[in-house]
Amino acid sequence: MILEEVDNRLAQYGYMMPYDLGAKGSCMIGGNVATSAGGIRLLRYGSLHAHLMGLTAVLPTENGTVVQLGSSLRKDNTSLHVPHLFLGSEGQLGVITRVVMSAVPRPTSVQSAMIGAESFESCCDILRLARTQLSEILSSFEFLDSETMDTLDKALGLKPVLQSNPRFTILVETSGSNAAHDTAKMEQFLNQCVGRGLATDGVQAQSAKESAAMWRLRESCPLAVAKCGFVFKNDVSLPLGSFYKLSEVVRARCSSLAQRIVTYGHLGDGNSHLNITTHKYSEELYQRLYPFLYEWVVDHGGSISAEHGIGQLKLPYASLGKSSTERDLVRRIKVVFDPNGIMNPYKSF
Repeated sequence: MILEEVDNRLAQYGYMMPYDLGAKGSCMIGGNVATSAGGIRLLRYGSLHAHLMGLTAVLPTENGTVVQLGSSLRKDNTSLHVPHLFLGSEGQLGVITRVVMSAVPRPTSVQSAMIGAESFESCCDILRLARTQLSEILSSFEFLDSETMDTLDKALGLKPVLQSNPRFTILVETSGSNAAHDTAKMEQFLNQCVGRGLATDGVQAQSAKESAAMWRLRESCPLAVAKCGFVFKNDVSLPLGSFYKLSEVVRARCSSLAQRIVTYGHLGDGNSHLNITTHKYSEELYQRLYPFLYEWVVDHGGSISAEHGIGQLKLPYASLGKSSTERDLVRRIKVVFDPNGIMNPYKSF
């Protein structure tokens, strides 16, 4: 089933899916599991590892063995939790046909705000302040640099919410059950951000329409970038201190060959979507970027794939940061499920 359809059905009972994606109107639940999709709610509700309880899959055996893994119980410690092997497997172990996943209560109070900052260090301080001041209701902490905002304007005609044209824009969302309480906490948080000199500007959404306008900016980033031409997409995770250093290093290394170098993503969990655009594919730029970019990420304690998986383009670099023992173990697990190697054979672990 499609993610948005499931979420709409759950709304009738006061619940929702524990994750949200920009592609929710077209992506399938099975595909979300196979790619271990992250999204914008991970900060509050955790990854799919926290919510997947069981699944049914068809294995690539001669008779197409149907296997039910896990259960619908929150606690079931009778065996290894095999369903989690399918998270991020990218279709290499079998075909997922049924998923058992926990839902979460749908919040009755959702508050949004946009904050401007002039240094990345201030962005990090604002995140730390959000964790302490908004604590249990903090659900999203999204990041857009000024190049991203300019791309949204030039490519899609989407104007910024903040009029101060800050170097960095942060989108903060809270999800709770008491509107008066949550609104007051968000207002107090914004005042502290400005009062401590961390933020140059801050706007709290006063209506669902204003909140939607803020989220439209964030969710339109992939489309805006795609309109610029050919895109070298990167989906990496990094420790907070290295999150934007990567963008600066790539800009210094590749700006003479690139049209745009934009960074947006989920700062709350260290997931950077660094995109480099050109009018058309450039082999010279590709060679300038890779494997340098991936090696830099791994050297700084990160991962070359935060939520989009390995696929084919990253396959030559999939072993970065992984020991030969770990890679061999994963290959042996693959053989147990798919002894003939017919499932997604060109995207091997």
